[in-house]
Amino acid sequence: MVDLDCHCPHTIPIISHSMHHRIWILLAACLATCVSASAQTAKESRPNVILVVTDDQGYGDMSCHGNPWLNTPNLDRLATQSVRLENFHVDPVCTPSRAALMTGRYCTRVGAWAVTEGRQLLDPDETTMAEIFRDSGYRTGMFGKWHLGDPPPFAPRERGFETVVRHMAGGADEIGNPTGNDYFDDTYYRNGTPESFNGYCTDIWFDEVMDFIQEESEQPFFVYLPTNAMHSPYLVADRYSDPFEQQGIEPKRAAFYGMIQNFDENLGRLLKKLDQDNLRDNTLLVFMSDNGTAQGASEQNRKDGFNAGMRGKKGSVYEGGHRVPCFASWPAKWDGNRRIHQLTCHRDWLPTLIDLCDLKRPADVSFDGRSMAGLLGGSSQQWPERTLIIERQSDNVVSATKTQGRAQPPFAVLTDQWRLVRDELYDIRNDPGQFKNIAAEHPEVVRELRAAYDAYFEDVHGSRKDVVRFIVGKDTTPTLITVRDWHPTEGRVIWKPSQLPDNDLLINGFWEIEVAEAGRYSIELRRFPDDALAPIQADQARLRVGSIEQTQTLKPEESSVTFEIDLAAGPHRLQTWLRDVASQKIRGAYFVEFTRIEPSDLSSRR
Repeated sequence: MVDLDCHCPHTIPIISHSMHHRIWILLAACLATCVSASAQTAKESRPNVILVVTDDQGYGDMSCHGNPWLNTPNLDRLATQSVRLENFHVDPVCTPSRAALMTGRYCTRVGAWAVTEGRQLLDPDETTMAEIFRDSGYRTGMFGKWHLGDPPPFAPRERGFETVVRHMAGGADEIGNPTGNDYFDDTYYRNGTPESFNGYCTDIWFDEVMDFIQEESEQPFFVYLPTNAMHSPYLVADRYSDPFEQQGIEPKRAAFYGMIQNFDENLGRLLKKLDQDNLRDNTLLVFMSDNGTAQGASEQNRKDGFNAGMRGKKGSVYEGGHRVPCFASWPAKWDGNRRIHQLTCHRDWLPTLIDLCDLKRPADVSFDGRSMAGLLGGSSQQWPERTLIIERQSDNVVSATKTQGRAQPPFAVLTDQWRLVRDELYDIRNDPGQFKNIAAEHPEVVRELRAAYDAYFEDVHGSRKDVVRFIVGKDTTPTLITVRDWHPTEGRVIWKPSQLPDNDLLINGFWEIEVAEAGRYSIELRRFPDDALAPIQADQARLRVGSIEQTQTLKPEESSVTFEIDLAAGPHRLQTWLRDVASQKIRGAYFVEFTRIEPSDLSSRR
């Protein structure tokens, strides 16, 4: 026996090789047991996360918030089980809200401040919520509507989501999706590959989520579930919309409400699944919307529909455009049916989830949001007053950068008491409907809040990129860009397939691109998508990329025309011109596909 505690300075314990080996085995086994126990404890303590974001559903679009027509039992039940953020704000339209939610930063900083014209591209240099969850040991999945860029490097599979089932563009039926998508029995994309699905869009997203969460894994999961419902077109099975039409509600709003009923039914299925799989207690479920209601009361006629007494709806910088529902339920940690009235926003969720889920905080990211972890947990810690900015930017570049004479979008400045809406001032505590402009009575408040907006504008608009570019030629995979993403020079963008055949529509624009690798490129121009090709109806096609310009003649019955051009790496501006056979007037090509050509392909053509 060896006395390892011998105190004699002249006695050196002697340990045989075999005993040394046994001790190391014992230590290794002990260490493995400790590591395993630690990992299990971490797994049990770190919650699963499901982040649900509905489209165009306002604060008043549920029965628990007083809607007189809707009956949403599952949303109502979730509300009673949740911490409810009653003063929660997003951007007035969808892409900006999604960009800010995914990054914890103002949408203008990250390049995605509008819904078309290339302004929906989330800067590839930004770190996303999904990347942080993935790098912290979570399984990550996204199901539904992304709307932050379709081709690489913008697609969700490139931004941290390991499993993705989604539609393209801003809606399942929009240009960029397979022709014929109409919310029923559509083609969506599973991890980038098109796949036919049977059923209604919202049902499918929830089905996919439930399949994902029941997969066997030692990792916790992060699910992002952004539905395309309740965005137009208002399409849903008659059994959901008919009861509202029978109450005398006009068809569009009846279908909108029907889509909410369908969502509520699906939410009930998800909650039941979480209970059945014993996942509910340690799953942090967040429900919110991306902007104010699309079918609530109008600003001009507040009795036309229901908007919970708020002024404005989707697209507005009045309260109804950006104050939305937000419920957060984590049964293992928080008591339900507790309301929080402090000023919060979508940018707060990423720093909050980093704290709640013990995620790896990126060292080089400065968030515009603040962690709500203490607030949600019922901490008595003081929540400092804050000032938030809401903007509704157009799709065009906000061009001016100087303090004087610059272009500024419609905006609102929010504090606990005040709302400065451009030059109007409202006391939101005493006038939540924003009926009375009291700017003349409080000029000092107007000056203070206006100064806050000016400081924000200098900071955020001054630091942003003027444009985020489509990236082509990173490999030999074709990159498709469409009319909905050009910057208009004549007319506007279009985004519905039904607009493509309109011969009277003479529009044009340019795309900003970044050529990733110098080389020879095939550039194909089309008027119609490749799954519904039709004659291009033009006799001349012209293409300009940077300083390079080429023209080709073609037959009107041809469906496409292809140019081959040597391009240098770097930024370029691309524009196309198609001369209409009948009128000899000009429109741009609606679809442009870039492919970097390998030398073998070139030699085979010669």
